[in-house]
Amino acid sequence: MTNVRAQAAYQHATAAFRNPTLDLLHGRYAPFVVASLSLLFSADRTAVAVADAHVEVAEIIDELRTAGYDDLDPGLPAGSGREICRYWVRVGWLVPQIEDTVEVYRLSAQAVGALEIAGRAGGGRVSRSRVRTLLDSVDQLALSAETDPDRRLARLVAQRTEIDAEIERLHAGEIDETDDELLLEEAENVLHLARELPADFSRVAESINAMQRDVVADLRRDVRPPGEVLREYLHRGQHVMQATPEGRAFAGALRLIGDPEHIESLTDQVHTLLARPFARLLNGAQREELSAIAKRVEQGVQEVLTAQRRASHVITAQVRTHDPARDREVDDLLRGVMSGLQSWMQVSRPTDRVTPLGHFPTAHIRHLRQTLSDPRPPQAPAPLVHADDVLNPQSALGTDSREWGGPHYRELEAHVATLGDDFDLGDAFTTSDTRRPVDLLGLLEIVHGNGMTERDEITVVTAERPDGTTRKFAFVGVQATASPDEHSGAPVTGAAAPEIVIPHPTKDASDA
Repeated sequence: MTNVRAQAAYQHATAAFRNPTLDLLHGRYAPFVVASLSLLFSADRTAVAVADAHVEVAEIIDELRTAGYDDLDPGLPAGSGREICRYWVRVGWLVPQIEDTVEVYRLSAQAVGALEIAGRAGGGRVSRSRVRTLLDSVDQLALSAETDPDRRLARLVAQRTEIDAEIERLHAGEIDETDDELLLEEAENVLHLARELPADFSRVAESINAMQRDVVADLRRDVRPPGEVLREYLHRGQHVMQATPEGRAFAGALRLIGDPEHIESLTDQVHTLLARPFARLLNGAQREELSAIAKRVEQGVQEVLTAQRRASHVITAQVRTHDPARDREVDDLLRGVMSGLQSWMQVSRPTDRVTPLGHFPTAHIRHLRQTLSDPRPPQAPAPLVHADDVLNPQSALGTDSREWGGPHYRELEAHVATLGDDFDLGDAFTTSDTRRPVDLLGLLEIVHGNGMTERDEITVVTAERPDGTTRKFAFVGVQATASPDEHSGAPVTGAAAPEIVIPHPTKDASDA
């Protein structure tokens, strides 16, 4: 049993020392790191521009080297201020960020915790204030965990009795003055609790950032169906504060300290305390730290909320713009580049040079038309046509353009006059000199005015156009008279002109 307990205790201690905060404090140059970061960052300066940090770290290390601390154990790190800060970024002391297009450094949660541990090392003491804080916390925990209504009611009645007794003493003018030493202990306990808040806020923000990186990495792996990935990650992006234990704890604390009225009330209370006589017992650093409590709380809340908004924006943007096909194409391209580089390294010599690719090749497109106007230069208008050319009756086909006009009534009437008293309409059209389709209609109009009688048979005639093409027409047989009737040109028997049916046209003149 003893061996098992020893192994468990050792494993627990080993896991504790793997904590990043303790790992940073056990570094070789940890004293220099803690001293430099405590000078760079403060409650009023939570972010430092990268260029300013490099210059200030260089000045600190130059001052310490001039004082001879480089020869003492553990010594000072080598390199410039920029190299030292970049190393702190790699090991996790600093976190680079972009704020208003400027790159800045912020303390990581591990660095804040390390500075807090180093700040209170050797200065802690058991005080009445800390013991009372512990007892009040245990009492509040017991009251919250109590499920018996009678016991909870008894506790509340006892508290009310104590409060009523205190009110009666105040009405009677009895005020118990608290010793300044005890008030100093209370202030130191408040400062001790306040030093832990920045590390807590930083851990919440970094846990949100870590969840954001995990989400983006899982999305890029593309190992699950896109629909499932979209649903899960959009949900996590909207509820990012509830995705980590630190985030859930902060969400509960935010209900207490997130109200601006609470922050203002805290500021007023701190200013009132600093005006009390016991505040003279605090040194300058403690008074400055006490006055900055409200500001620290406000900055910590703002840091977490900023990390939450950034994570939601990054996850949503990644989900919307994620293209697995494009990612695979880029991966294939990079693998091809690496394979080609390895092949080239096997056959190349140390003196061989490779011309770098200045830019990616682009497709060359010829000049595209940008306007709707004619690109040719303007020319003089065409010359006017003479009137004789316009009135020339001969067309390009060599025929009279009037041949394409209406019926030739004079020729048709003269032809009808030569046919006798009675004649067949089809025979009259076939023997006519003008056998255009429009002349058939003109002939029908003439015999309709003179008088006509319809028969039962169907008559088919072939008309010929001026260009030589033919077309057949079918209509009810008509027996016509050559002279008009005495009744004002009305038809004798037929009530209306016969219907003409147009079959499919033919282009061969032999069909006539």
